[in-house]
Amino acid sequence: MTTSGNYPALREPSLKRRQSNNVLKPDQNGIITLSFLLLPEYAMISLLSAIEPLRVANRLAGKTLYRWQCLSENGQPVFASNDMALQQHHAIDEVATPRNLFVVSSFNPQNYINQVTISWLRQLNRQGSLLGSFDTGCYLLAAADLLNDHPVALHWEAIPAFEETYPRLKISPDLFQISANRITCAGGTAVLDLLFELLQQTDNSSLASSVCDQFIKGAIRQNSDKQRLNLAHSLNIYNPRLLRVLALMASQIDNPIDLKQLAQMSFVSLRQLERLFQQFLNCSPSHYYLNLRLHRAHQLLCESSLSTPEIAAASGFNSTSHFGRVYRKHFGITPGAQRRVK
Repeated sequence: MTTSGNYPALREPSLKRRQSNNVLKPDQNGIITLSFLLLPEYAMISLLSAIEPLRVANRLAGKTLYRWQCLSENGQPVFASNDMALQQHHAIDEVATPRNLFVVSSFNPQNYINQVTISWLRQLNRQGSLLGSFDTGCYLLAAADLLNDHPVALHWEAIPAFEETYPRLKISPDLFQISANRITCAGGTAVLDLLFELLQQTDNSSLASSVCDQFIKGAIRQNSDKQRLNLAHSLNIYNPRLLRVLALMASQIDNPIDLKQLAQMSFVSLRQLERLFQQFLNCSPSHYYLNLRLHRAHQLLCESSLSTPEIAAASGFNSTSHFGRVYRKHFGITPGAQRRVK
C-alpha cells in the first residue's frame, strides 16, 4: 500500500471535508482508501489515472488524506494490456473489507468472471461498501447483479457488446456516473475527471483545481462530456444534413433505415444524399451503412458471447447465411472463424 510519498507540501488548501456530497467512505481516522481489483488485460492508464491524483492530493495537503491498494483474486501480480505488472498485490481473501472498491478491466472482461469473485463482491455490497468500475469492469459488477437500477458508464467501444449482454441495464454515454454506492467510469483519462469530481466532493474545489494544475490539464471535464470526438471533428465534415444522416445510421444499426427514409428525415433528395456521400466520404450511402453494420458485427464477435444468429440480428441482418456471406466478402473470414481467432 502506498500513501503520500516523500514530497513536501506545496500549498495548504482548505481541507474541511464536505460530508453532504461525500460518496467515498473514510475510515475511523478520516482517511479514504481506494482499493482496485485488477483483472487481466486491464488498461494501466485507468489505474494510474486514479492513483496519481491521490498521490498529488496528499503531496499538496502535506498529510495523508488518501491511501490505495491493488488487489487480485489470488494475490499474484496481474498483467495489464501492455504486458506490464505492478509489483505489489493483495489477495481478496486476505484484506480487510474494502470500503471503496473499483474493478479495473479492459479487454475480454467476460473471460475473467468467476463465482468466487462474484460472491466476494456481493458480500461487500451487503456490508455497505462503495462499488465501482473502470472501463469494462462493469461486466463483473453486472454479472453479480450489482448494477440493477444504476446508470452504467463504460468505454464507448465496449457499449454495443455490453448492451447485447445486459439489455435491461441503463447504459450511459457519459464519462462517468455516480449513484448511491455505485460509481462507473469509461476508463482511460476519464478516470482523471472522475477523481477530480470525487476530490471536490470529498474535500473542496480548491484542492481539486490544484491537483488538476499539477497534471498540466487545462480543465476538469464534467461527467456529461462526450467520450468521443463528434462526427464533424473526427471525419472533418461540417455539412449539417450529411452529419444528421451519419448520426441516424449510427443509432440504427440493428434496424437499418431505408435510404429514401434517411433522405426524407434529413430534408434532402436521395440523389442529393448520394452526392453528399461521394463528395465527403468517397462512397455511396449504402456502402457506408453496410460498413458500419459489419464493424459492429466484428466487434460483437470479438467481444461478446452472443451466438452468430444473435450477432446477425444485432447488426441488422435478417438472414444468418446472408450475414455470413457478406461478412466473409468484407473481412476475408467467416464469422465462425473470426470467433475462433479473437
